Amino acid sequence: MGAQLRVYKRRIRSVSATKKITKAMEMIAAARIVKAQRAVAASTPYADELTRAVSAVAQGANNKHPLTTEVDNPRRAAVLLVTSDRGLAGGYSANAIKAADRLSERLRAEGKEVVPFVVGRKGVAYYAFRNRDVEQSWTGFTDSPTYADAKRVADPLIEAVTRDTAEGGVDELHIVFTEFVSMLTQAPVDRRMLPLSLAASDETEQPAGPRALFEFEPSAEGVLDALLPRYVESRIYNALLQSAASEHAARRRAMKSATDNAEELIKSLSRLANAARQADITQEISEIVGGASALADATAGSD
Repeated sequence: MGAQLRVYKRRIRSVSATKKITKAMEMIAAARIVKAQRAVAASTPYADELTRAVSAVAQGANNKHPLTTEVDNPRRAAVLLVTSDRGLAGGYSANAIKAADRLSERLRAEGKEVVPFVVGRKGVAYYAFRNRDVEQSWTGFTDSPTYADAKRVADPLIEAVTRDTAEGGVDELHIVFTEFVSMLTQAPVDRRMLPLSLAASDETEQPAGPRALFEFEPSAEGVLDALLPRYVESRIYNALLQSAASEHAARRRAMKSATDNAEELIKSLSRLANAARQADITQEISEIVGGASALADATAGSD
């Protein structure tokens, strides 16, 4: 029994050490969520207003702009997938990857070739393990993205959209990321960014009432050329921030679950250790009583 008791004590120490790590990670993730939520709240109004401005300019332009004009027979579609660089976040990255796979299947069913772009080591590892080609990937900033990171991601995507498909360009640009709904709910979503839909989108609602009239200098097309890259950058930046907040929330929830499980396992092992200790004590008492009885019998026999 002594050997079994040592095994239980060793396992309790091991689980207790793991519990300290998961508790620390839970507290770190909880602290980072607050900062990530503030960043999302600060960036969302800018991205929404910029989308409205681009829509207004596009509607006022006399000529069709390549980034706002639907292609008659789109052949290639770029899909930007946002995952995490690190694990221990539950099903956060897996859910985003599943959403990207569903979108890719839908686009292929429409006869389009999918060109994947990936953010995050988890997504890169997923595609590499399955020997799937990735047009371009970015890593190292998913838990705290900056606007410079968003611009670095947006530049090749804008270039791909403006390039002809015969030269490796794409006709559409989609993004798959995890939307931060609340501390308990984070939902993977897919959105089409380009060509820009001039109707009211899922992201911004057009205000009711008569439309404002605008005059553009030097021209509506020139304003669009300047605004559309900012629109793509702001939308990607907001998606990166939403994903970062979702990642921290998912990691906090996963680490809390791991901490709770560790506590339950420690209680279970402590009960087993106590039972083993009691059995050990009972066995020692039985041996003492048996020895005393044998000694008493031997003494009585000699008399």
